[in-house]
Amino acid sequence: MKKFNLLMTCIFVSQIPQIVQAEEQKWIDKQHDRIHETLNSWAKSIDNWISEPDPENPAGAKLRVMLDSQWNHYDHLTFKPRVRGKIRLPGVKKQLSLVFGDEDVENQENDKNYIGNIYKKPLENNKRYNSSQARNDNASIGLRWSDSIKSLGVNTHFDLGIRSGVDIFVRFKAYKDWQINEKLSTRLEQIYRYGSNSKHYVRTNFETKYQRTNNIFIGNNLYLQYAHDIDEEISWGNSIYQEHDFTNNKRLNYGIFVGGYLDDKKFDINQYGPFISWRQPIWRKWLFIQPELSYYNDRKKDRSHHVGAFLRLEAVF
Repeated sequence: MKKFNLLMTCIFVSQIPQIVQAEEQKWIDKQHDRIHETLNSWAKSIDNWISEPDPENPAGAKLRVMLDSQWNHYDHLTFKPRVRGKIRLPGVKKQLSLVFGDEDVENQENDKNYIGNIYKKPLENNKRYNSSQARNDNASIGLRWSDSIKSLGVNTHFDLGIRSGVDIFVRFKAYKDWQINEKLSTRLEQIYRYGSNSKHYVRTNFETKYQRTNNIFIGNNLYLQYAHDIDEEISWGNSIYQEHDFTNNKRLNYGIFVGGYLDDKKFDINQYGPFISWRQPIWRKWLFIQPELSYYNDRKKDRSHHVGAFLRLEAVF
């Protein structure tokens, strides 16, 4: 009898870690659902205040919370939290939404490799985190009108808002997709923003895709960017890559990047090299990990080719 009781006690004790883990998972899922429901509740409240809501097309919200970290031999390890969200308000005739957070996340969403440093200003004294820069980059909010020019097949966004608490801005984005044939497609995107403090920002994205199979395509991303936020600068970059799309939102990208600056009407090559990145959900369908390895040089900073690592942890609500 004592042996039986001892055996039952051991079995019960062995199940405690699994029970605790299950409770923790339930708690995390509840917190995720609570945040998602709160965002949707805010969206519906704002939509009700603006106009009569449409039951068949209710307001909704989406929020991305990211932690980006970056490492290389020269700059060491740095990390930066980022957010980007959108509250859709369909009660108005033209689609109205509220966008907030770091707009660079949206500007660079078609890039398959991370380019440059996660902080625009270099960190001093070997710091790994700059709360002021992170806060200012995430402190952007604006109203967006979305429309389309049906005769031209062009979709447009017009934003009016404020960045960093003092920079009042207007932002315009237009894009168009062309399906040339069953396998070949292109996309042209133009972004222009003017801020009372940040002045002019212009970015052109041109993407070409060749669909080899249902899950594999070859792509080429070209961008040209003008910015006058801190210093006046014209930069460009081109990535040619291959992407493999797997089940359960997993994907693999690998290719070669070439980029530089436009000086005196000349396209100078500042850096080039290969990259490889992977993205997949971990633990939950709404939690993602995205590691990336690169081997770039930097002529402007007199740096030879070196290994660089980038990692993004992202929660989607």
